[in-house]
Amino acid sequence: MRCPRSLVLALFLSLAVLNRDSALAVDQLKDLQAAAVAEGKAVWGYWGTNPEKYSTWTTHSNRLIPVYTFGASLDSVRGVNSAYRSEAGLQKLYGRVPRDTLNPQADYFDQTDIARLQRDALAAGKKYVVLIVFDGMDWQTTQAAALYKTGKVSYREGRGTGLQFQDYRGAPTDFGFFVTSPSSEASGIDVDAQTVINDDNVSLGGYNPQHGGATPWTPGDDPTYLIGKCQECRHAVTDSAASATSLCAGIKTYNVAINIDAAGKQVAPVSHEFQATGRSIGVVTSVPISHATPACAYANNVSRDDFQDLTRDLLGLPSVSHRAHPLLGVDVLLGAGWGEQSAEDRKQGANFVPGNKYLAADDLQRSDEAHGGKYVVAQRTSGESGRAGLEKAAATAAAQGKRLFGFYGAKSGHLPFATADGLYDPTSGVKGLSEVYSEADVNENPSLADMSRAALTVLEQNPRGFWLMIEAGDVDWANHDNNIDNSVGAVLSGDAAFRAVVDWVEARQAWDDTVVILTADHGHYFQLREPATISSASAAGR
Repeated sequence: MRCPRSLVLALFLSLAVLNRDSALAVDQLKDLQAAAVAEGKAVWGYWGTNPEKYSTWTTHSNRLIPVYTFGASLDSVRGVNSAYRSEAGLQKLYGRVPRDTLNPQADYFDQTDIARLQRDALAAGKKYVVLIVFDGMDWQTTQAAALYKTGKVSYREGRGTGLQFQDYRGAPTDFGFFVTSPSSEASGIDVDAQTVINDDNVSLGGYNPQHGGATPWTPGDDPTYLIGKCQECRHAVTDSAASATSLCAGIKTYNVAINIDAAGKQVAPVSHEFQATGRSIGVVTSVPISHATPACAYANNVSRDDFQDLTRDLLGLPSVSHRAHPLLGVDVLLGAGWGEQSAEDRKQGANFVPGNKYLAADDLQRSDEAHGGKYVVAQRTSGESGRAGLEKAAATAAAQGKRLFGFYGAKSGHLPFATADGLYDPTSGVKGLSEVYSEADVNENPSLADMSRAALTVLEQNPRGFWLMIEAGDVDWANHDNNIDNSVGAVLSGDAAFRAVVDWVEARQAWDDTVVILTADHGHYFQLREPATISSASAAGR
């Protein structure tokens, strides 16, 4: 049967349009990243203190960190209520008054105040509290993602616009920023004995607004200060463990501590307080299940590197820090680390079990309801959709009144990195490697938004409510690699998870009972010189 000429012409024109669009669909941000790495410099931006080099710094900074609240105000902690405005406040916060840190005009507050806001929500009778942590996302990273998404330079200071968490007005919302510096750099530790050996020679925490800036968008007068290189006034730069302990337990502590204070004493994170009231507890992350941020949601350990023991705390199993009386465990644990094998790991102490770096095989079996455990277990499975498999497991756990444990991952144990254009084809950062994902890597893993929805499916079964942490951990991985394409993609993935939470709240008309806090644990040191370059690379402008 011959096709009518009109149909042939229509097909020809359609193919021509597709070919034209394919030719135009250049991934400009990916190209900018690749060129910056290849040339060692970029006129539009750089990481570190030297504008003539694209990368001179690949780790954390002490930049002031933005926070967005929904269903809660920041008035109780900022401005006149900031601990940084009085010596008494600083003494209580740090156990001393750090050098050049007192600021009677401080509008910023402290990272520990995020835990205080969660406790205030509990005291106020809120049923649902969600803490969303974009690991490593400072104000500059947020701005880059917003510029890319909108395709225009819409702001240069303040809350900003363009991302869903910046623009959402379906609930009373607030915006502020806080200090992340720890009590000190890492102390000596003994993982097996769970003891801390304090070192008097380590750098101590504090914040100098003259050197660091009074707002996240205001540069200070010393570019080296925020990365701990200022000779005249050096303050310790935080890691993810100390900062997440501040977010979750409300204390300053040494780097690498997981809900352990500077003296080596265990402290209870706010999730334990919610659990004591009968509320359910959920932890969701795009990176390994017992990395610093998800671990701080619930566990205790003198070291962030004792991954298997941290997982044991999360799953309610005996651990090196809770031998005789294990913690109750969380109700939902969803994250990555699947497939990561290690024959030995001295940082994990004498009880490390060869095999998966984050989850001992016996611990998985003891947790699985199929073997008498408390959790419906979903894992990455060959040929199975990660989203569909997790949704099925969540529905089963919800119907049977059981807990949910989901274990996924691709390269290096994390979920596949979605780049700025939403695809999974990252180019290399300054480390010189770009991850390559198979079709199976993408299909057999859920997204962070998928995980968030699955967690809510199970947690909402508890009529008393829940506390939930969601971590977009791949922002930090991208920024460590000085990879702006991956960084923007990670922020957008986290933004989608925020939307999943908002959709759940709106569908239940539950804003009167809900507080959502969206923030980061620390910053990096990306310096954007030409915002228009990022906005012009936007997929929205094609």
